[in-house]
Order: sequence, then C-alpha cells, then structure tokens
Amino acid sequence: MPLLGELYNSVTSRENATFWWVGDPDNWVNVFCAFEQGKMVAKGQVSIINIVPSGRSADSKHLIYLNLKTIQERESDHNLLELLYPYLYSRALELKESLSHEHGTLLCVGNDSSEIANSQFFIQEKGYRHKESLFTMERDLKQPILEVQLSEGLQCTPWAMDSSQEEFEYLQLDAEIWPDTPIGMERLSQNKQNPLWISIVVREVDTMVGSLMAWREEETGVIEDVLVREPWRNRGIAKYMLTQAMKYLKGNGLESAELMVLTTNNNALSLYESMGFNRIKEEVRYCIDLKNN
Repeated sequence: MPLLGELYNSVTSRENATFWWVGDPDNWVNVFCAFEQGKMVAKGQVSIINIVPSGRSADSKHLIYLNLKTIQERESDHNLLELLYPYLYSRALELKESLSHEHGTLLCVGNDSSEIANSQFFIQEKGYRHKESLFTMERDLKQPILEVQLSEGLQCTPWAMDSSQEEFEYLQLDAEIWPDTPIGMERLSQNKQNPLWISIVVREVDTMVGSLMAWREEETGVIEDVLVREPWRNRGIAKYMLTQAMKYLKGNGLESAELMVLTTNNNALSLYESMGFNRIKEEVRYCIDLKNN
C-alpha cells in the first residue's frame, strides 16, 4: 500500500487526474501493477460499470471501464502502458463472459480533458474512439438554496429501497430513462453503501415519475442519476428534487455538492447553472468494441 500511495500522489499531483483506488481485497483480481527497482511505476484496473437488462434494444451495450496510469514523469511512456494493457484487456474479456450475450460490450476509458498523453495512447495505439464528454459541476452549499414548490398532485419523499422489489422498480425506471447506460444492480448496491446515501423520489399517486440519489464522498456531496419520466418533464420536478438533495447534504455539514452532465445536454446544463452549479472540469470518454482476439 505505501508503494500504491506514492503512485497515487504522483498521478494526482496533476490537477484533475483520474485515478481509481484499488478498493477492497475482493477487487484486487481486477488490478495489475508494474514495478521498477522496487517502485510502483504504473497501475491499471478494470470494472464492469453498466449491465444492460434483458429485453433492451439490441443496440444497447454493456460497459466495462479501465483506468491505466503511470507516475507523472512516465505519462508519455507508451511502452510502459503497453506492458500492462494486455492484462487489462484479458481481464475485461473474463468479466465480459459474466454478462448476458444478448448484448455486446464496450471497453471504455475516461480521462480528464487535460490528460492528453494518456488519452493519446488509447487513441493512437489501441484504436479507441470518442464516446462522450461530461462536465463535472459544483455547487457552493453555503450560498442560498432556492425555495421551489411541487405541482399539485405530486409528492416527494425519501426512498430507502429496502426490498429487492423496490430496487427492481428503480432499475426499471433508470433503464427506461438511460437505455444505453443503465446503472445496473451492482452499481446501485455500491452507491447504497456510500456514507449519507439517500434516494429522493417524486410520485403521482402510485406512479414514480422522478428520482435522484445523493451521498457523501470524502468532504463533498454527490448528486447522481437525476431522472424524470418524459410525460412529467418541464414541470419543475428535477429542480425540486435538486433543492431537496442540496438541503439534505447541507444539513449534514457538507459545504459543496457535485454532479456530472453530458456536455451535449443543453437542457440539463441550463437547469444546473440556473441553480448555481458551475463547470469545474471535463471528462472525455473513449471506447472500443470488446471482442475476443
């Protein structure tokens, strides 16, 4: 772990560098490291991020992501990156076998827009193509939070998703809104383990029409998976849920909140900016089709 800590400090000395921690021992089978003269000089790992539920469009893809980083002075060393990449690809193929063969799988990487050298390895050497770009937006919770009212007939409540049936109901909504990148049970379970995790849901009678999740990550609040069903959009539901999430995080002593949004989602960008969120960084994601060699 001390050697990993040294690598972490080297990578993150670059502002906004994306570095995955290795997680619990159960995850270490997905981690591969390179050493040189007793020093860890590179680390890579893979993880299943999105699993497509059965019955979705044939065009939908499972998503496996990888993260491969070197010490800062070696970030342009493609030979070093090449040393670990085959292990990551091979492990990704093993993970793919655990997924339904009804859908294809993309192997993806996400980097901060400033990590040009690392991204060029995947683009130039491995044929990755651009998938999407996202802004991270931050809100200062010390600033006043708008008072917003829900339309008549709508009710907003916290939702613990205590039962498997409730989790299934949520996953169905998520897959309806994001058919290409559903969150899946594994990620939902991981999110629920985060400190201060809460789900906020809006219903009309017995129909769930909107939801989001929030939790604490280090000293920052995180808001994720802001969902509103199509027939109920443009009624202020997302704005109301966001105010409730911000009040919840602020009430638990957090001074800022972050969320991510596609750079092409102009409606969401306008909403978040109107509520005091500011763009602080951009993540660019690349992908290839994951196929057996």
